[in-house]
Amino acid sequence: MLALHVLFGLLRLLYSDKAALVAENLALRQQLIVLRRSVRRPRLRNRDRVFWAWLSKFWPDWRSALVIVQPDTVVKGHRAGFRLYWRWKLRTTVGRPRKGLIMRNLIREMSRGNPTWGAPRIRSELRLLGYEVAKSTVARYMVKSRKPPSPTWGSFLANHARQIAAIDFFTVYTITFRVLYCFVVLDHHRRRILHFNVTRNPTAAWTTQQIVEAFPYDTAPRFLLRDRDSGYGNVFRRRVKGMGIEEVITACRSPWQNPFCERVIGSIRRDCLDHMMIFREEGLRRIMVEYVRYYNESRTHMSLAGNSPIPREVEPPSKGRVISVPFLGGLHHRYTRAA
Repeated sequence: MLALHVLFGLLRLLYSDKAALVAENLALRQQLIVLRRSVRRPRLRNRDRVFWAWLSKFWPDWRSALVIVQPDTVVKGHRAGFRLYWRWKLRTTVGRPRKGLIMRNLIREMSRGNPTWGAPRIRSELRLLGYEVAKSTVARYMVKSRKPPSPTWGSFLANHARQIAAIDFFTVYTITFRVLYCFVVLDHHRRRILHFNVTRNPTAAWTTQQIVEAFPYDTAPRFLLRDRDSGYGNVFRRRVKGMGIEEVITACRSPWQNPFCERVIGSIRRDCLDHMMIFREEGLRRIMVEYVRYYNESRTHMSLAGNSPIPREVEPPSKGRVISVPFLGGLHHRYTRAA
């Protein structure tokens, strides 16, 4: 009799609105129990932790509904959110304040440009510029190098440019497809063409004579950069050594190791020879004489701060009107002011 009474009570509850809610709650709890048996530790996202932290503030009986998480997990999430809030609120960092971006970039620039400098040297330079900084701070922001400090190739070449000359051959084909050989001697310091000549047969004796003509008296450089061309024989090497010049020979098939001479040969081709037809050796020599004069006295170079190998003076407008001086039949011009 009691069992029937309980059954009828349950049926009455099922047909009411509250009964439907209770039944849904029972069904959800039963599924959560099954989920808890199959998954030991479900993964929670940040939004799940925020939800439970928010719910615990407005529902006093929130612990009774916990199934897949523990109360301690909700409390830890609430504390973490509290710490994040106050960190955003204060916007402060722990420890010493970091140096500004300008200071850090300046320290890195100094350490890159001066690989032999240490932190005390850079700190002294910064103090002379009005920056007070600790040595430990300079050491922290310096660029670390795996190799021992040494000058760069750019600084090495700049320091020895006055003592280096480079030589090379390049070929020119005539209108009848005969091959002419042009020999060029280049000064590294101002990229000036010191000497050139043209021949059909570049022997070692002929090349030796060109070196003698290029460096008369005591004008010989300390280093002479060249490739492994067979035209430089024993006669050439003995003569160069007798002039007190040390030969620097590039590696096999490595024209990039003689870059300035390769560059000037490219300029000769692009600026002059690619626009002309060569008939004879004398014609090529005559053209090269005029081009070398234009190259040394008038042609501007980016590596020379926009000036020519033989420096040109800046001419203000007060010196008169601008006139053009043609070279190579008008292929190139030099602009100057007429008094």
